[in-house]
Amino acid sequence: MMNRIIYVVSDSVGETAELVVKAAISQFNNSATEIKRVPYVEDKGTISEVISLAKMNSAIIAFTLVVPELRNFLIQEAKIAGVTVFDIIGPLIDNMQGLYGLTPRHEPGLVRKLDEDYFKKIEAIEFAVKYDDGRDPRGILRADIILVGVSRTSKTPLSQYLAHKRLKVANVPLVPEVDPPEELFLVPPHKCIGLKISPEKLNDIRRERLKSLGLDDQAIYANIDRIKEELDHFERVINKIGCDVIDVTKKAVEETANIILQQINKKNR
Repeated sequence: MMNRIIYVVSDSVGETAELVVKAAISQFNNSATEIKRVPYVEDKGTISEVISLAKMNSAIIAFTLVVPELRNFLIQEAKIAGVTVFDIIGPLIDNMQGLYGLTPRHEPGLVRKLDEDYFKKIEAIEFAVKYDDGRDPRGILRADIILVGVSRTSKTPLSQYLAHKRLKVANVPLVPEVDPPEELFLVPPHKCIGLKISPEKLNDIRRERLKSLGLDDQAIYANIDRIKEELDHFERVINKIGCDVIDVTKKAVEETANIILQQINKKNR
């Protein structure tokens, strides 16, 4: 039986092209066709070598090249050599450009980058859930950001919001009767962010929270003196850590998150 070969050429990993080729091969019963993937093609020399091999083996070249210069070179050289080629992504890009008036980026590997971005987001979301509300202090050492504050300062929703920005966030609640985890004082202070709030605002939030649970809104949890005690404890811990503080009294979660993201970008610069 004739040994059939299809070369899969790509300026990225080549997974997309190989999947399409496999789907086509599956339509032929008992098809002994070998796929040879040639990934990360960045120069014309590699393309010329593949064309020579394809001609020698009477093979087909299926390709996903988004850089116009390389794509056109492959098509032209293959035509001269009498090699059959199949452009998997090029015609669709051309049609989208013409029909929608869009300008393609011509940048290899964007699908893979999008996939990596997606999985980083999922990983960050799972991290935020796992290390929410001080459940496991070991998360503090692994986090990109550690949010520190008393109860009802939006630590959890803020952690989730930042997780969607691919940041691993742990949050730690502070209670006067419980010593803060030692890990808080082992991480660099710039990773910690204290969430400050006015006693009056926190009192309102906690009373509404108790009402929503069908509980007495005069419980110690919403007592103004107790709240002030907690906030004094918060100040002592934050001063010991030496980290930045954001006043969330009049801020929505999105506003606080944007401040944190701006701080991170500034430090990275």
